[in-house]
Amino acid sequence: MIEKRLTITNKLGLHARPSAQVVKLTTRFKSEISLTKGDMTINAKSMLGVMALAAEFGSELILTVDGEDEKDAVRQIAQLFKEKFRDTY
Repeated sequence: MIEKRLTITNKLGLHARPSAQVVKLTTRFKSEISLTKGDMTINAKSMLGVMALAAEFGSELILTVDGEDEKDAVRQIAQLFKEKFRDTY
C-alpha cells in the first residue's frame, strides 16, 4: 500500500471535469484507490465519491493505492494533479 499527499492547485478545484479525469484514470488500474479529505474517504473510481469531496483550491488530499499496479497508479495520478488536471484556464 502506498499513500501520497496531494494538493489541489488548479483555481477551480476538483469540479466536474477534473473529477471525471480522476475517475477515467483510476478505473484503468486494478489496485484499490481511495482519496481522503479530512475525515471523508471515498473510492477514487466513483464519480459521485470524487465530487462529494468538494475539494477546492488548496485542499489537501491523501491518495491511498493498494494492489499490483500501485506504483504506476500513484505516479500517474500524482502527475494529473501536478498538471492541474491539464487545465489551461
